[in-house]
Amino acid sequence: MSASDFQPVIGLEVHAQLLTRSKIFCGCSTAFGAPPNHHTCPVCLGMPGVLPVLNEKVVELAVRVGLALGCRVRPVSLFARKNYFYPDLPKGYQISQYDQPICEEGKLEVQTAAGERTVRIRRAHLEEDAGKSVHDAGGESLVDLNRAGVPLLEIVSEPDLRSSEEAAEYLRTLRDVLVYLGVNDGNLEEGSFRCDANVSVMRKGASELGTRAELKNINSFRFVQKAIDYEIERQVELIEGGGKVVQETRLYDPARGETRSMRGKEEAHDYRYFPEPDLPPVRVSAALLERVRASLPELPRARVQRLQQRHGLSAADARTLCGDRALADFFEAAVPGVKDPQKLANWMVGDLLRQLHESGAKLSELKLGPPQLAALVSAVEQGTISGAAGKEVLGEMFRTGRDPQAIIAEKGLAQVSDTGAMEQVLDEILAKNAGEVEKYRAGKKQVLGFLMGQAMKAMKGKGNPQLLNELLRKKLGDS
Repeated sequence: MSASDFQPVIGLEVHAQLLTRSKIFCGCSTAFGAPPNHHTCPVCLGMPGVLPVLNEKVVELAVRVGLALGCRVRPVSLFARKNYFYPDLPKGYQISQYDQPICEEGKLEVQTAAGERTVRIRRAHLEEDAGKSVHDAGGESLVDLNRAGVPLLEIVSEPDLRSSEEAAEYLRTLRDVLVYLGVNDGNLEEGSFRCDANVSVMRKGASELGTRAELKNINSFRFVQKAIDYEIERQVELIEGGGKVVQETRLYDPARGETRSMRGKEEAHDYRYFPEPDLPPVRVSAALLERVRASLPELPRARVQRLQQRHGLSAADARTLCGDRALADFFEAAVPGVKDPQKLANWMVGDLLRQLHESGAKLSELKLGPPQLAALVSAVEQGTISGAAGKEVLGEMFRTGRDPQAIIAEKGLAQVSDTGAMEQVLDEILAKNAGEVEKYRAGKKQVLGFLMGQAMKAMKGKGNPQLLNELLRKKLGDS
């Protein structure tokens, strides 16, 4: 028996921080990066006698996600207390949703290497985040409760994924949807988009699912793949060796590239869920549903298809542009100023993104706007400047935000398109290279490149290459 005889079965639980200015049950700020325990109050510290008050914006954002994922949005949902003890959980319980979540039974279309897959969404429920335990070098553990009470939407998939690659692609797709919706910033490093993976293996042809392990502490798409691959291999080796997989929670250690046991996996009854007595039922009216539905933006998958169909973009470029809503908006704002949208996409996906990556700047910090980039691409399209000169101009635009026309004039980068001047240069080149001309006319067509090089050199690289090539071929008798 080998690993190829087993089928991985993977389900993902994503905790997405909702983009509100204040926490879910109090008025404390949700801003990241404050000093420890700076954004706290008696409510999120779990002091005796305080009462939570639900942030209305949280409900609206949850509904927004539910509708975008095709979920059934419950008109009435309930909060519950999830009881467990941990140092960063000040109340000794977490306010979450249990048997009546706000959203259920949705789906997400995911483009995988094997084609498009539909991943079912079991539920999406609201809950508050816990705090953060910080373990210092001296062996002490400290608690920062700034994050306690931050609003989360936990999105739980069905176990429909069959490889680590599919799992990573599902996460990327879901993250893009949440960012497009404006409900989450998609920042894995800061913990506002976190993932737990439930992984099991079963023999191919079997109908009964294997025992699953839950993997925690995964904060990048690359680590998701590595953690799942390690866990699949671990479980297969265990079964083949005559052992049994136990249901447990395991932590992923990126430094060692392995998972290790953290604790036995709790079942729902271990948390002793019961209805939250201090919060009334969450009611979603038909009016709220329609208002949110009307405000939904075009989602990434639909936008990719539209950019391909309307502007003739390659699938890869359309996906890259639509992976960032602001980048796609920039592209569409620049499109009216160019003749060929694909050439604009080439400049954005290639040169512009490279400039951003190398500088560490964000698109929002860009000094040049869509009209300026369109003017540059148009100048290259029209032959006003060469592609190489265009790259030089873009670099200057990126640094200064100046218009391309001013940079072209200042640096003298405009191409020569005067046919009279070009013909004079070509006549001189052909006269100096009579032997090469004879070779060309005798059938040695590669000589054309040499003659073009000589002509461009004579014109100091400023000759319009397309026009120069046409004139040269005419003089050589090709027309």
